[in-house]
Amino acid sequence: MNGRDLVRSVRAVGSAGPALGWRTARAAWRGRRADALLPGPRGAERARVPGAVRGAEPGPGGGVVRFGRAWLRIFVAVNGAVFWGWDGAGPEPSYAVAGRCPEPDPRAVLEPDKDGGWRVVAERVTVAVCRRGSVEVRTPGGVVLRRELPPRWWEPVGGGAARWTQRSEVAADARFFGLGGWSRGPRLRDGAYRLWNAEPGRGGGAASVTMPVQLVVADAGTHLVFHDCGWDGTVTLREGEEGAGSGHDRPGRSVLRMAGGPLRCWAVVGTPARVLRIWASLTGAAALPPVWALGHQHAPGGTGGEAEVRRAVAGHLGRGLALDAVHLDLGHAGGGGVFTVDGERFPKLPALAEELRRDGVRLVSAVVPGVPAVPGRAVYDDGAAGDVFVRGAAGEVVRGVGRGGEVVFPDFTREGVRAWWGGFYAERLGQGFAGVRHDGDEPVSPAAFGGATLPRSARHGLEGRGGDHREAHNVYALCMARAGYEALRRLAPEERPFVLSRSGWAGTQRYGGVWSAAPAEGWPGLRASLALVLGLGLCGVPYAGPDAGGTGGRMSPELYLRSLQLGAYLPLFRTRGAGPGAGEPWEGDARVLEGARAVFAERRRLLPYFVALAHGARRTGAPWVRPLWWSAPEDRELRDCEDAFTLGDCLLVAPVCEPGVERRSVRLPRGRWYDTATERVYEGPVRVTVDAPPDRIPVFARAGSVVPVRGADGGLELEVWAPAPGLAGGGLVVPDAGGGRDGAEPERYTARWRGRRLVVEREDGDGGRAPSRPVRVRGLGPDGAAAR
Repeated sequence: MNGRDLVRSVRAVGSAGPALGWRTARAAWRGRRADALLPGPRGAERARVPGAVRGAEPGPGGGVVRFGRAWLRIFVAVNGAVFWGWDGAGPEPSYAVAGRCPEPDPRAVLEPDKDGGWRVVAERVTVAVCRRGSVEVRTPGGVVLRRELPPRWWEPVGGGAARWTQRSEVAADARFFGLGGWSRGPRLRDGAYRLWNAEPGRGGGAASVTMPVQLVVADAGTHLVFHDCGWDGTVTLREGEEGAGSGHDRPGRSVLRMAGGPLRCWAVVGTPARVLRIWASLTGAAALPPVWALGHQHAPGGTGGEAEVRRAVAGHLGRGLALDAVHLDLGHAGGGGVFTVDGERFPKLPALAEELRRDGVRLVSAVVPGVPAVPGRAVYDDGAAGDVFVRGAAGEVVRGVGRGGEVVFPDFTREGVRAWWGGFYAERLGQGFAGVRHDGDEPVSPAAFGGATLPRSARHGLEGRGGDHREAHNVYALCMARAGYEALRRLAPEERPFVLSRSGWAGTQRYGGVWSAAPAEGWPGLRASLALVLGLGLCGVPYAGPDAGGTGGRMSPELYLRSLQLGAYLPLFRTRGAGPGAGEPWEGDARVLEGARAVFAERRRLLPYFVALAHGARRTGAPWVRPLWWSAPEDRELRDCEDAFTLGDCLLVAPVCEPGVERRSVRLPRGRWYDTATERVYEGPVRVTVDAPPDRIPVFARAGSVVPVRGADGGLELEVWAPAPGLAGGGLVVPDAGGGRDGAEPERYTARWRGRRLVVEREDGDGGRAPSRPVRVRGLGPDGAAAR
């Protein structure tokens, strides 16, 4: 133990209380001893590079290129994605790829390239393999979007996993996005990003969802790369500079370092919409949330049990504050248990759940992976008998630290363990819960020093391949989400599963959404929350959101309202109370209550639009929350805009993320936009300064949009924003009441001018027909009429 670890150990013992403090110290010592069995990070190693090209062998969609000390398999899939893997690394097995790997494109061919290399030519992309092992992703016109330099491996002399480094170059004007849900974004600045899921709030800018997915936007085009390796790693980014050094451009650089695992990569090029569509076809369609999960969800503060839940629900509904779900935190299980209920605090939980459901409110249960290691408890005894818990390198069951004492962890990387764990979700449904929220699934095990997770040497099944925690850590939460999702599908086939995860990896969207506590405190937390949601959306996880309204601390009325205003336009809208007397809208002054009422009413009004966004994401992979450059990636100013976003195709939202602001500047993309509060019209691209009073944030509607909304009578109506002269618009409506797995088929509507008359029609096989839903046209006020 070094000096820093000693200090952390002493602090843990002192701050956590004697019992918990000593448990964390003991767990850290156990982990340190176990990890001593791993090869040292600086043991005897041999460095290796591919060497010179020796030849190539054509194959389906591409072929194999052989070098002096390595070989590369490369092909273009039928969906347009490109795969390459070194030294036998294939696209399967993979936790990220959904189902079977797509077939190679028979039209893509491997042919000689200039300077002794080879290239695979396909319809939308060309991939060149240079004679020393560089891999270039090019547009059909030959412009290089990305150059992967020859990789380098360091192989232990005595055998074992080889660590490796992959250096890459992109255009000087390129901007990096992605890598999971980072609060320092969405544009990723120069610096190092560790690919190791960590508990939020542990410092160092850690993220609970990390993945080696980069979305890169440049003048020449947009591309996504995914290095399919879940091992512990680090990405170091450096943006390029145009005209650097004697007028020459300095390319942007990415350096990926992995502690082991396969070196394999997927790449997709095209427009942002095409890139995310193909990425979704690889990693799986996003799970469709229940309609109630698109409304307002709330986690009451305090430890009052059933009384606290009733107080929170009555406080909302009695004051006209829309509420759709209540989350019970970990304390509802009592004694640090899992799949249990504290009978004193919740003596009649099923009856409470049924009562709330009649009022339109669902209950959501927090579930953690740590099982208390207490003989006599059903989950522990059953798991011990079935040998489902993670074991150490020496064969012992790994023990961590939980709320109530020592805990053990199921090995969710084994199919049988997932099925075993899923059986306990019947207990959650029996208690009346409509969904689950996974917490501590990074996985977290507090320790006085070292990583707050399982020992790196802990053994996992990894679907029969076997491996240690260095490889399993990042996919642990993904596998837990899969266990919960598949169980709920099986146990309640008539309902859509609702699974929220705090952690995850590529492909998490197949099983549900991602929830995070506020990623930062105070005003910086608003920008961080938006960055997190945008980043996850660009990695294929559209349903995500942080806690709005704080996570247990008091907020100023201004910050509280601005937090609600932002959260109401994010996919997952979950608020959190701070306990009795703090954190609820009615516990502030009258202005706070009125502001909150307006926020919740607007979320409820836009619920049909969120339903359409959810179905659109499932079908196309397009995120609900999009950066402003989504439809205009060639606009450099939009690439650097991080304080506004578009919600689908129709709305642009400009949150207020600083104190004392009542007017703010907004960069509008090209096209016509209406201020939804005043209906004033603007022609983009343009930067405007608009009012942002305390009771609302600026929201703009794209001209021609057909936005499904909830009318005053509770029915669905069409809010149509007049298109510009000579242009048409449209939108989708999904009449989804929440039943069934996939919901109803979408209805497509168009809006266009016929002379001086605006016509709104529903498209069908025989052309357009009049909509059967009420239509409200906006944007025809004085400004709109003058613009026509």
